[in-house]
Amino acid sequence: MKKLFLYISIPLFSAALLTGCKQEFLDTKPLDKVSSADAWKDGALAEAFITGIYSGLGQGGFDEQMLACLSDEAVFTHPGRGINVVNEGTLNPSNIGWVNVNYRWGKDGGKNDMYGRIRHANLALENLRTATFEDVGGLKKRLQGESHFLRAFYYHQLVRYYGAVPIIDKSYGLDVDYSIARNTFDECVNFIIKDCDSAITELKDLSLPAGRANELAAMALKARMLLYAASDLHDIPTAKAKSATIAAYAKPELIGYPSGDRVARWTAAKNAAKAIMDKAPGRGYKLGLAAPVSAADGKKNFVSLSMGGGSKSADVDKSAESEIFFGRYFTLAKEEGGMQLGLYNGPNGYHNWAGNSPIQQLVDDYEMMDGSKFNWNDPAQKAAPYANRDPRFYASILYDGAEWKPRDKISGNVDPANQIQSGRYDVGGGTLASGLDTRASTIENWNGSWTGYYMRRFVDPDPGIVDNTTRQTIPWPFFRYTEVVLNYIEACIELGEDGEARNWLNKIRFRAGMPAVTESGAALKARYQNERRVEMAYEDQRYHDARRWMIAPTTLGRKIQYIDIVGTLKPGATAPNPYKRDETKYNYVYTPIEVNSLENRKWDDKMYFRPIPIEEMNTNTKLVQNPGY
Repeated sequence: MKKLFLYISIPLFSAALLTGCKQEFLDTKPLDKVSSADAWKDGALAEAFITGIYSGLGQGGFDEQMLACLSDEAVFTHPGRGINVVNEGTLNPSNIGWVNVNYRWGKDGGKNDMYGRIRHANLALENLRTATFEDVGGLKKRLQGESHFLRAFYYHQLVRYYGAVPIIDKSYGLDVDYSIARNTFDECVNFIIKDCDSAITELKDLSLPAGRANELAAMALKARMLLYAASDLHDIPTAKAKSATIAAYAKPELIGYPSGDRVARWTAAKNAAKAIMDKAPGRGYKLGLAAPVSAADGKKNFVSLSMGGGSKSADVDKSAESEIFFGRYFTLAKEEGGMQLGLYNGPNGYHNWAGNSPIQQLVDDYEMMDGSKFNWNDPAQKAAPYANRDPRFYASILYDGAEWKPRDKISGNVDPANQIQSGRYDVGGGTLASGLDTRASTIENWNGSWTGYYMRRFVDPDPGIVDNTTRQTIPWPFFRYTEVVLNYIEACIELGEDGEARNWLNKIRFRAGMPAVTESGAALKARYQNERRVEMAYEDQRYHDARRWMIAPTTLGRKIQYIDIVGTLKPGATAPNPYKRDETKYNYVYTPIEVNSLENRKWDDKMYFRPIPIEEMNTNTKLVQNPGY
């Protein structure tokens, strides 16, 4: 068998390295790479190799196309990206539609797929066992911990999209049979948990730079995986009762637990989450409140949480960065795509692209300030749908009339009020003019939201960040303290511990300025699920939550709703020029409408799991396809 050499790119510090035309030049090693044999003799090179494995994290969740657009959070504005293939249920092994870099398997991801990252983690773990570099400060143990965490993370990405996958815990060389069957779901979960436990031990109490794996990140990954394992989708008796497609599947052990003690699974999830809360209670941002804060403070708290310490705004509390256990961080020295979230998602009236626009269903699920559900059948709420809502709404979504950053003056001083304009307004004589942030805008008429809303969450509100020209440094939170608390709450509810669940749920609500919940049983579970929805909007959670709770047919499968807004002048009123929102002069009418032209969403139970790409099925004949495909 041929010996495989992996080369690591390193910077060339001097052009002199390239001078001197000697015959021996042809016999030298590459000057910008080192062989795998040399890498494990030098601690810095070994660390550089492990650093390279982090590249599988991509931009975190800050891609132009976000996972939110595969859920009932958002719709992607620009057609032809393969998203409708997924959302309309036409995906199949030969046409998998859009696949985010963070969960690709095999040929649909090429060299950047999860197994490519897993192979590098395997290489690291193999070589670290025999590495000969000087182990200063326990470097070898720390690098082993990072490698275990990253391998676990990439496997967890595969498992939560595809169900069970083949477990490969060694690096393959040439002349090897690559055919391997899928392990069971139980075996995959156990493998991930074992890697997490190894990482927890190896990274224990270490202080590492932001963006590198750490003990709390490994604990959070373990807690999330155990929560998923306990959920309805993976309890096969429950899943069969809810889905004929799953009931007909001949290999249920590939997607869940055909039997076993579900109470034990929920207890394990609860204990894993509580272990983090006990170890790091101070990492939770403002979770010690005994009563709701004001609406203004609730909005500020949530904006601060969303910024993760990366905002330039003086109005943002930088201490909220303590929430993040593991994130994808950005620096201005690198012009990365994840720093352009405002450009990707902001209003076209600001020369942005409106990509992942919130849909009406998400807007409707933000409660009223008194904790009641918003209701279009209530005349007062229908007349003013954006008044007196959960403060997290104002921190997450830009809506008609919302105050935002100053517009540039390229088109003139067309909006001195700096307000979002996503409706049509009477400019006199009954003539309706489209707002600056609509698809009929006088600034740009091709990049506007279809829904009437824009994403605000994670976009730096600092007016000095001009989204279409300036990059921001907001980190992506892979794991944060509040998710751990929510995981704990969910496990408590499933175990019948309603009092403990309410206690922690209300801590989250108080921080947002919302009143306490008092429900029990099924009603408490419903409140919790909605709380998780709004607290973690755009965090790559809803797509997975709706599937694992098996509520996807009535959530992810719903037809998309937009908002139509018309402002007509009151009798005797004169239209302001330029337009600005003015309720003393205008009567505003809000009408939710169902529009299926961009995406005609449909749920099919096969979509509980992604299809294994046909290229993988053809290459590895031992694979068994997921149900419904």
